[in-house]
Amino acid sequence: MTPRRYPDPTPEPDDFDDLYEGADDADLDPDGEDPEALVDDYDRDGLQLDLAERLSLKRVAGMSTQVEDISEVEYRDLQLERVVLISVWTGGSEQDAENAMTELKALAETAGAQVLEGLIQRRKSPDPATYIGRGKVDELREVVVATGADTVICDGELQPAQLRNLEDKVKVKVIDRTALILDIFAQHAKSVEGKTQVELAQLQYLRQRLRGWGGNLSRQAGGRAAGGAGIGGRGPGETKIETDRRRINTRVAILRKRMRDLDATRENKRADRKRNRIPSIAIVGYTNAGKSSLLNRLTDAGVLVEDALFATLDPTTRRHTTPDGRVYTLTDTVGFVRHLPHDLVESFKSTLEESAQANLLLHVVDGSDADPVGQIQAVRTVLNDIDAGDVPEQLVINKTDQASTEALYALRTQFPEAIFVSARTGQGVDQLRAVAESRLPSPEISVDVLIPYERGDLMDKIHKHGQLITLEHTGEGTRVVARVHPELGGELKPFQVTTG
Repeated sequence: MTPRRYPDPTPEPDDFDDLYEGADDADLDPDGEDPEALVDDYDRDGLQLDLAERLSLKRVAGMSTQVEDISEVEYRDLQLERVVLISVWTGGSEQDAENAMTELKALAETAGAQVLEGLIQRRKSPDPATYIGRGKVDELREVVVATGADTVICDGELQPAQLRNLEDKVKVKVIDRTALILDIFAQHAKSVEGKTQVELAQLQYLRQRLRGWGGNLSRQAGGRAAGGAGIGGRGPGETKIETDRRRINTRVAILRKRMRDLDATRENKRADRKRNRIPSIAIVGYTNAGKSSLLNRLTDAGVLVEDALFATLDPTTRRHTTPDGRVYTLTDTVGFVRHLPHDLVESFKSTLEESAQANLLLHVVDGSDADPVGQIQAVRTVLNDIDAGDVPEQLVINKTDQASTEALYALRTQFPEAIFVSARTGQGVDQLRAVAESRLPSPEISVDVLIPYERGDLMDKIHKHGQLITLEHTGEGTRVVARVHPELGGELKPFQVTTG
């Protein structure tokens, strides 16, 4: 079967001025944004300094970096990596295959590549030697030569032999989906914990894929002549690849120890929240579903928001208060994706545990996506893998301002319990906040106490960790009817009001 061509639907402008053709300088800023919209973005997402820093380091597609005069300076051909995508369609509908290729294209562009073309091949299973079959490798090579691509990205996790065979035949660099996602994580990791987790996952992935290119990498020497090296030329008996593997193992051990120390710090914070009986809500969902934007809407957190996959790697926790005074936390977590690499799940285990430890999951879904149901299934698969499948869940369909009426109607029919919101416009956010707070665990014990005015510390605990029902100021103190946890109920017992 002939591979399916998947052209790039967004050609680059031939001229930088085309980007602003027809624009009114009085109405648009240099980026073509409405100033009033920028103010709205600030109100919604806060001051996006992290985003400004990230964007300042990005190359602009279509902007020439060629050095014309190379007589006195070193010539460098700096440009976006040019890639061809390849996917094997083993099951599901044709639309599923197209959606998978679209997601791979988005991943490649997030990593900083320019997608030239995509190929989809129908097979019962990937070829064990070359992933796409020996007969189709020649066609892939022709596409690479015709487009001038320097990289091939495969939508799947390649075995070391598949990777080596494919590279040898197409004559350009070949990477798989796992390596692509790891590269994006490496670009976006900012905290010490995030960088450590990404490096650990990269080394575990690389350890099984080390390869050498020629006998010059051999450090073995034996016999009397040892290849002409003679006395003093006999090596330690290790090849270069064995030395690299040993150094990787040593580095992995160091990173694991560092992660244990970081895990202990995170666990102490969790234990403190549990000790104070502070309920927690974790915002989970597919990557780029709008989790960070929703957190900003709910708490004014000001965390980084970007229309890119895996923009958030470091979880952010914010404290919030219900209208009746109860304190709870909201945590923005790492986004999930179909076929999330096992090494990433293992390395980010401590981060993903934020979801498993929560009292409620806000499962955010991109309502404008071509396959929102597939997103829901992929997220629930990962939640089951990290033992968070039993945590109460509230489905949230986001981006209703961008989704079609037909798509929203279908989602309402299939998921009647879902709440439909738009983090960009604020539509439905108040309803979501009310529903989420109503589903938080309530204190178990009812108390009717008269607290002396000098015991303001007890009033503070009731406001923070209890559910206030009525409050009345009297001459002897403050009369409070509330629901509290057993520990706080014990402290309030001496001030219990007796009736009769």
